[in-house]
Amino acid sequence: MKPSRKQLALIRALYTRHGRKKSGRCICEGIRCCSEIYQSRPELVEFSVATAAAAARITIPGELFLVSETDFAALAATVNAQGVLAVVRPPAPPLPTDRPADPFILALDQVGDPGNFGTIVRTAKAAGLTEIWYTAGAVDPYNDKVIRSALAAQFLLKLRQFSDLPALCAQAAQFGFPTVYLTDPHRGENCFQQSALYCRSVVVIGSEGNGVTPLPGGIPVTIPMPGKFESLNAAQAATIFIFEYVRRQFQ
Repeated sequence: MKPSRKQLALIRALYTRHGRKKSGRCICEGIRCCSEIYQSRPELVEFSVATAAAAARITIPGELFLVSETDFAALAATVNAQGVLAVVRPPAPPLPTDRPADPFILALDQVGDPGNFGTIVRTAKAAGLTEIWYTAGAVDPYNDKVIRSALAAQFLLKLRQFSDLPALCAQAAQFGFPTVYLTDPHRGENCFQQSALYCRSVVVIGSEGNGVTPLPGGIPVTIPMPGKFESLNAAQAATIFIFEYVRRQFQ
């Protein structure tokens, strides 16, 4: 059975932010991303579209529509399409009263690059974190590029959005995370030497172009760079901070 015109129109709309917001759905595309969502959160999948070759490679739960390679290529966002996509409902966000379970809060301040945002989400999941907080002005976490970069890890984490960094930090303080560390490429305490960095704190990763929003009371913290280069990109910096947390768990 083939998808209806309405379903095809929905798929095309989901590649836009407006379409995702209007429908409350998103697109998960590719063998690895779809495999993850099929195995970990199959209840979120509304229907899938695949070629016969792709459908033979993975187990696809629920409603499946088969299309030709040519028709799939016309639907897909990627140049070298892998032959499978799923229309998925993003998980419900945490309730405002849900307390964070992690020992620190990883916060992304207006991180706009889909590859960086997705890589950070994937890294946070790999490190055992359970949620990420982010501010308005960031890329949509359910953008298809972000999902591919994250390998669908955003469906396994709690994501909380805030209007700006002060609002985010005010909420964190109410939950008992009063200390805020602002990552900076040039100044601040050495992240490998700050003993309280992950103790009931907020660690903020800034945007690619502008860095972290200035915040009164925030403590600058930096990654030492003996090579004296301008900066690391947001995903690289976040990975170092996240896995410094992991390293300390094994001391």
